[in-house]
Amino acid sequence: MSPPPYPDAVSTPDPAGWSRSTRVVAAGRPPRSPDAEVGPGISLSSTYVASDEPGARTYARVGNRTWEALEDALGALEGGTALSFASGMAAISAALELTPPGGVVVVPDGAYNTTLALADHLEVSGRIAVRRVSLAQTSAVVDALDGAATLWVESPTNPLLDVAEIALLCDAARDRGVLTVVDNTFATPLLQRPLELGADVVVHSVTKFLAGHSDVVLGAALTRDEGLCARLRRERTLRGGVPGPFEAWLALRGLRTLALRLERSQTSAGVLAARLAEHPAVARVRYPGLPDDPGHARACAQMDGFGAIVSIEVRGGAQAAEAVQAGTRLWTPATSLGGVESLLERRRRQPAEPATVPEELVRLSVGIEDVEDLWADLCAALTTSQG
Repeated sequence: MSPPPYPDAVSTPDPAGWSRSTRVVAAGRPPRSPDAEVGPGISLSSTYVASDEPGARTYARVGNRTWEALEDALGALEGGTALSFASGMAAISAALELTPPGGVVVVPDGAYNTTLALADHLEVSGRIAVRRVSLAQTSAVVDALDGAATLWVESPTNPLLDVAEIALLCDAARDRGVLTVVDNTFATPLLQRPLELGADVVVHSVTKFLAGHSDVVLGAALTRDEGLCARLRRERTLRGGVPGPFEAWLALRGLRTLALRLERSQTSAGVLAARLAEHPAVARVRYPGLPDDPGHARACAQMDGFGAIVSIEVRGGAQAAEAVQAGTRLWTPATSLGGVESLLERRRRQPAEPATVPEELVRLSVGIEDVEDLWADLCAALTTSQG
């Protein structure tokens, strides 16, 4: 599509007809005019000149041009209205607050440990009640929805990489008047769009793949429902979980290369998963891109790719898994994921990790390095781990 002529300032062209790999570059940019900046700047003001115009900014906890640009880009990718938050957990916390007092929240029995820890904390305080269920067991999830207020979905899950039947679960939840929230961090909007599958709210840890450089802590929540958006915005404003403008600018800069980074990382993840499945030191590979993975058919049906996270279970238990983590030179032992560098971690090192995660499980976040270098380093560590 050719850009329009612009002798005067005009808005950025509507990206609705473009592919998402184009939108990730084009969305969230300033209006075009001669000599204008190509990308948004960093707005550092904490307050604004008073205005009687509806929707005018008054204070930086309510609105900021830099994070609004990030929100425009995320909304164009996910297909909803985006709100940025100070962290992924701030977005998750705001989404959980959509549950009425005392309401039942159905959560995965194996998912991001801090999400589950927050749900447990809210249950202890009497704010919510929690039902845990395996997202891979669709019928069990549907049964658990009776009398519930909120269904919390992660797909693929962290770190077990279970794949939920999102559309079916969203339909079942809607029939019962249950709100559905989907954490789409692992897939990103380039591979999966839960709002299109029927979810009410989507959350992201922008820290991970979206920002992509391990230098930002940020989150986002998205919805197509104006009422839910207003409630999420109110939570953000009242509780102060707003992003810093510099962090928002870094995240938007990182977002521009998401399609390229994810393509490279995902391709390498597929190669590594297939090789790991044949390695004698590996008892199990969890990756939905493998044809024999339990979530493969579901991933093929609802995703545009299989992602860049692979989990393995190392023969020899926790001690051998620790040896793998300690034995790499290129892979970095670290707890996050989604950056340009490849990271690995034995997840049960984390005290809050649920017991459903095997002690010997190592989560691999595949970066953009040469896949042969990654394989040589990992293979050597695996071999050494067996003594």
